[in-house]
Amino acid sequence: MSLFKLFLFLLLLAPTLIHSLNSVFNDDVLGLIVFKAGLQDPEANLISWNEDDDSPCNWKGVKCDPRSNRVSELVLDGFSLSGHIDRGLLRLQFLQKLSLSRNNFTGTINPDLPHLGSLQVIDLSQNSLSGSIPDEFFQQCGTLREVSLAQNNLTGQIPQSLSSCFSLTKVNLSSNKLSGKLPSGLWYIRGFETLDFSDNFLEGEISDGIGNLYDLRTVSFRKNWFSGTLPGDIGGCLMLKSADFSDNFFTGSLPESMRRLGSCSSLSLRGNSFIGEVPDWIGEMGKLELLDLSANNFSGRIPVSVGNLQLLKNLNLSMNEFSGSLPGSMSNCTNLLALDVSHNQLRGSLPSWIFKRGVQSVSLSSVPSVTSSPRGLQVLNLSSNAFFGELPWDIGALSSLQILNVSKNGIFGSIPKSIGELKTAYVLDLSENRLNGSIPSEIGRAISLKDLRLQKNSLTGKIPPQIEKCSALTSLILSQNNLTGPVPAAIANLTNLQYVDFSFNELSGSLPKELTNLSHLLSFNVSHNHIEGELPAGGFFNTISPSSVSGNPSLCGSVVNRACPNNHPKPIVLNPNSSDSAGGSSSPRYGHKKIILSISALIAIGAAAFILIGVIAVTVLNIHARSSMSRAEASLAFSGGEDPSCSPTTDPNYGKLVMFSGDADFVAGTQALLNKDCELGRGGFGVVYRTVLRDGRSVAIKKLTVSSLIKSQEDFENEVKKLGKIRHHNLVSLEGYYWTPSLQLLIYEYIPNGSLYKNLHDRSDRALSWRQRFSIILGMAKGLAHLHQMNIIHYNLKSTNVLIGSSGNAKLADFGLARLLPMLDRCILSSKIQSALGYMAPEFACQTVKITEKCDVYGFGVLLLEVVTGKRPVEYMEDDVVVLCDMVRGALEEGRVEECVDGRLQDNFPAEEAIPVIKLGLICACQVPSNRPDMTEVVNILELIQCPAEGQEELE
Repeated sequence: MSLFKLFLFLLLLAPTLIHSLNSVFNDDVLGLIVFKAGLQDPEANLISWNEDDDSPCNWKGVKCDPRSNRVSELVLDGFSLSGHIDRGLLRLQFLQKLSLSRNNFTGTINPDLPHLGSLQVIDLSQNSLSGSIPDEFFQQCGTLREVSLAQNNLTGQIPQSLSSCFSLTKVNLSSNKLSGKLPSGLWYIRGFETLDFSDNFLEGEISDGIGNLYDLRTVSFRKNWFSGTLPGDIGGCLMLKSADFSDNFFTGSLPESMRRLGSCSSLSLRGNSFIGEVPDWIGEMGKLELLDLSANNFSGRIPVSVGNLQLLKNLNLSMNEFSGSLPGSMSNCTNLLALDVSHNQLRGSLPSWIFKRGVQSVSLSSVPSVTSSPRGLQVLNLSSNAFFGELPWDIGALSSLQILNVSKNGIFGSIPKSIGELKTAYVLDLSENRLNGSIPSEIGRAISLKDLRLQKNSLTGKIPPQIEKCSALTSLILSQNNLTGPVPAAIANLTNLQYVDFSFNELSGSLPKELTNLSHLLSFNVSHNHIEGELPAGGFFNTISPSSVSGNPSLCGSVVNRACPNNHPKPIVLNPNSSDSAGGSSSPRYGHKKIILSISALIAIGAAAFILIGVIAVTVLNIHARSSMSRAEASLAFSGGEDPSCSPTTDPNYGKLVMFSGDADFVAGTQALLNKDCELGRGGFGVVYRTVLRDGRSVAIKKLTVSSLIKSQEDFENEVKKLGKIRHHNLVSLEGYYWTPSLQLLIYEYIPNGSLYKNLHDRSDRALSWRQRFSIILGMAKGLAHLHQMNIIHYNLKSTNVLIGSSGNAKLADFGLARLLPMLDRCILSSKIQSALGYMAPEFACQTVKITEKCDVYGFGVLLLEVVTGKRPVEYMEDDVVVLCDMVRGALEEGRVEECVDGRLQDNFPAEEAIPVIKLGLICACQVPSNRPDMTEVVNILELIQCPAEGQEELE
């Protein structure tokens, strides 16, 4: 090893000397050993790399040219390596291929790598490289043909030198954080075969000239901020097989030259703002297998020429404004596997050819991933259209069906009995139609069902007990029908049930006690029926929401605040003359009449006496509890009286006060909590008051109003202590808490400048400057990112819950309070944050979609737009309702996004910041959760957007 250290020293001081000693220790060995020395190799993949070897050609991941015996390829993909890409690799002067993908390399890109003598392929994808791509990287790139830097953390612009690297054929810079416009002169590199710039923050228009790329086979600009129209000469790329321009801000109609793309098999334009009719020449693109025009503004009829695309496997025309019916010519698309025409204005009945062809997925809502095996129809989704007619009586013949969704249409008639033959179906959604008749008992034969939704129809009859055979059911939604009879006890056997909704029916009888065995239950709604008797006791039903059982006048129990009647057995009176002492019978008129009470009667009397004693005891305890509560409230005066012994910390009757740092010595006390003048605001979880410590420091006290839902004292304290440990510059600090069974207080730091709502909407004297607004947006993002790193979802983002500190920094308040509830029930959450209209993510309306941090990202996106525009999320006009996200998105599509910036700024804002910020807000407020960035990415993006000229101004 000492010899190696000597050579390493000589390498640093005298490279020419080392080069002269090749016979002892050649450059390839030395370069690779130096490279290895800077790496962490947890799986020992490089254990065969030994500095004592004369040649590295037998080392793992190394390939040599047999003629020169020099290293020609270094392929270390997926070796779990970490560290920096060391300069030692520059000694591999005969290297042709360098592939280090799927590792965890960090640091910046070495600009000298492409300058190796014969390097042709560089693949550094799927690592953690950062910084910008050096401009020197593509200068004098020699023989370089393929470069992939995808899925890293690269920032900055694509270097202009890319346009001068004429040897390139494939470039993949996707899934980074690159920004700015495409390099000018990019279309001069006519040897391009693959260009992938997807999933970045690139912007501007894509200029004409792309038609010069005669050899271009694959191009992807997906998920960027490109705008304008598609280049008019794109049809010149005659060899193009795959083109993806989805999820950008393109406008206009499809360019005429596109009809010349006869070799194209995949074309995706999803998620833009294209307009007009789809031209008839689309049928001339005869090699198309995938055509995705969804989420645009296309209108008119679906062209009949689509039927000429006989190789088509996936056609997605959803979320447009198509009208008319599905053209019959589509029966010629014999290879069709997936069809999505949802959220349009299509009418008519479903054409018979859909059932006869090998269509694997017919979706009019959203196309899930499907396999390519031709097993027949697996997904049939006709939701959210205007289709009508009856369900086919033989629908059970679709034996491979996995998802059947015809919700939100005009389907009428009864549910076919053959529905039970759908033995592989796991989703059955017939909701929001005009179905009548009863639920067929044959439904029990659909044994794979997980999600059954029949709500908002006109179904009658009883809930069939045979449904217990669908043992995999997790969701059973039958609300808003005319169902009668009892809730069958058999439902208690569906042990996987999570969501049950029988509300707004005519159900009667009592609820089966066995329902308490449903251990996975998250929601059970039987409101607005004729359910009677006592609620089951135990399990989920101990914490059931009152709204879930309301509207049942004969239901009793503590949840509905209605006592159940006590039905004690009547005492039995025995006739003493019914038998004589000898056991013989005698007539009652000859004996003395006595009333003797039986054992049952004595027990009943004893029980009544015990109840009477209990009532007296409870009354005494209530008087004592009220007295304790009075003392507890009085204790809030703490040291406000003459006697310092009144501190609640010394008397357990006053409740429990805990301060996380320092002591609380309050001046105002109880009167501050009851004095309207001290009130700071009201929210879904409580009322906030200001009070003052004896040392002059103000604090904010939130008096919780969710006592009926609050956890036990132990759980409450555990959650509050976790929240108390969270400290961040952009989060309001929780200083302590106060607990009694009937009163819970949270003690926060006091923020002097009020809420963001007040500063945005209630101040007419002075509007926030652009720099102040940017600081607030960045502060909110940093605070929310920190919460998500702590695995805490805010749940209640809105401008009244963002406070402005003394230095103008934003501080998020009310975070984590949903954790104090016994469970995160959506109905409870929605009722608690109903004032957050316009901020709530659409997932809250769907019981089957998991609530994640992406809900907060949606709320942040709306908040961001509110800060930039100065408008509320939802504003009510005289004859209209304006939704902020829709208004801004429309302005962006029409090219007048700058008009959305708050007019009070009077053009005193940098457009190069404001426009990207607005676009970021729209991305965060995307309807699809997976398309929203995480908050760490949002912080990085905002820091990139910030103009360098403003760097001297502190934004934290």
